[in-house]
Amino acid sequence: MAKTATRGRRKAPARGKSKARSSGGGLLPWAVIGIAAIGGIVAHDHWKSIQPMLARQSTPITRDTVEPRPVVRKDAPPKQVALAAPTPKVPVPQSLPLPPAAIPTPMVQPIKAVQPPASAAVSQTGTVAFGYCGQGAHINCVGDGGIFWYKGEKIVIADMASPVVDRARCDGERRVAFAAKSRLLALLNAGPFTMNAAGKAEPSGAPRVVSRDGRSFGAQLINEGLARKPGATGSAWCA
Repeated sequence: MAKTATRGRRKAPARGKSKARSSGGGLLPWAVIGIAAIGGIVAHDHWKSIQPMLARQSTPITRDTVEPRPVVRKDAPPKQVALAAPTPKVPVPQSLPLPPAAIPTPMVQPIKAVQPPASAAVSQTGTVAFGYCGQGAHINCVGDGGIFWYKGEKIVIADMASPVVDRARCDGERRVAFAAKSRLLALLNAGPFTMNAAGKAEPSGAPRVVSRDGRSFGAQLINEGLARKPGATGSAWCA
């Protein structure tokens, strides 16, 4: 009984301490509330001067909240940046120089080659065989006593005039024309002969002086009575 009483007496002071602790712990919230109320009253009275200060401090906070910085991981591989393919350079086409304006060129009329008149000094040697001309092509043949063709060219003996068979006015003139034609064929086939130009070639024939060894065929026919000089007047072969 005595031990129980002593135990009860010792526990009494502990209760007083707990009450003091509980009473002290209950005053702290009221003190915080009072300080907050006083701060609120002071802030309300000086709100105009405090508002700019709060705006400056709140600006970086809002930026940090709006734009959060990404967290870089150390073990993360670096980002692969796609390299843009180089744009090939397209060669700029250079404009070709424009040709100059076409200059009208005057038309040049072709100049016809004018053959100079053959002179007596120009000579040609003939060495072909002749025959009488017929109805075919006249190449190397005798047409009359003073006309023959040499290599297709009509030759007129210039230093004589003989009758023509087709234009004979009588039998005597016709006989002389045949004789002159036969004699000329014989002279031409007797060997090489020389032809010298005696004037300009005309449609009627090219005038030539035909000779051999310096003797003219025309002079021989005149001496034989089968021809006469050009332009000479005399008795006709018709009596």
